[in-house]
Amino acid sequence: MGARTRGLANNVLSSGKLDATDAISGTIAAANIANDSLNNATTFGSVTSGVPTVASDPPSPAEGDIWYNTTTGALRFRAQSGAWSTGGNLNTARMALGGAGTQTAALVFGGGLPSPFKNETESYNGSTWTEVNNMNTTRTALEGAGSQTAALGFGGYSTPYTGATESWNGTSWTTLPATLNTARGNMGGGGIQTSAMCFGGIAGPPAGTPIEAKTELWDGSTWTEVNDLNTARYYLTSSTQDSGNTASLAFGGANGPKLAVTESWNGTSWTEVADLNTARDNLFGGGIATSAIGSGGVAAGSPTRLTITETWNGTSWSEDGDLNTARNQGTGAGANSSTALAVGGELQTGSPAATGATEEWSYADTTFTVG
Repeated sequence: MGARTRGLANNVLSSGKLDATDAISGTIAAANIANDSLNNATTFGSVTSGVPTVASDPPSPAEGDIWYNTTTGALRFRAQSGAWSTGGNLNTARMALGGAGTQTAALVFGGGLPSPFKNETESYNGSTWTEVNNMNTTRTALEGAGSQTAALGFGGYSTPYTGATESWNGTSWTTLPATLNTARGNMGGGGIQTSAMCFGGIAGPPAGTPIEAKTELWDGSTWTEVNDLNTARYYLTSSTQDSGNTASLAFGGANGPKLAVTESWNGTSWTEVADLNTARDNLFGGGIATSAIGSGGVAAGSPTRLTITETWNGTSWSEDGDLNTARNQGTGAGANSSTALAVGGELQTGSPAATGATEEWSYADTTFTVG
């Protein structure tokens, strides 16, 4: 633990505080600290590189700063914390819709209430949704890729499942001659307009079968089948902003039970990586393969809609700030785990249960107190 100059009892003053002139030096292993709250100490000796002692909190602390406030008797640190705030509502409430773009420049299309199915398209400027030209194929449970001005919409359910692919040029949709090799809905996908991917889902009929592991890549003109997911599933979620042919992240979903399984795509094959903390399906997703976000959904063993948000740092998932509105079956957008959107979806109750709620995710520097 390092050196100390006198017995520990001699370091405790009559006030119950540690004697700063005779403090402990060296590094104290976490396993040797039984009490997680140090609120009586006035100053510290060397704990690794040391903890600054101040009479009042610094006026402009930076992320990662840590200090001990002698006035409040509290050990404090500065870190980033994520939170959702309310954005503008969709003009047409719906669930199981497709999406593309970023937090301040997004596009959503299709979906349902759950029925009738929709072909409406709306564009977001960071505060307000505006109706623009409709899709050519009315459908729900579809997937999207790309940006607000150059998007791709594909697959979905249109009685029956479809492989139809449409391209958005910022003004209108064009139906492309190439369709998915496997018509399906409730799948994962993402990428950009000329380099996208589609994976998992339900192919049907009959409804609910078969559950797919198939992966297809889009090169701007053709869908090509490549290596399958390791775990076949539907109602899964994915990162949205990667160039889909070279990187993507697939997480959650169901194939009977709800899943926490996460897989990473490297351009050739899928590799299983660290699981979500909460197994669930129908999450909102966003980000890239090394910086993603998943929120909401429905967990195993319960029909209750969730608010739980998790962020991915390229290695593991961490729980962060909750959604304001519990829901599932919406769509997400966003450049990374620091800026994202959660749009539409299905509420726990209501008639119809579909919502037009929009929430915006952001990180802010926050000061925390230990103990």
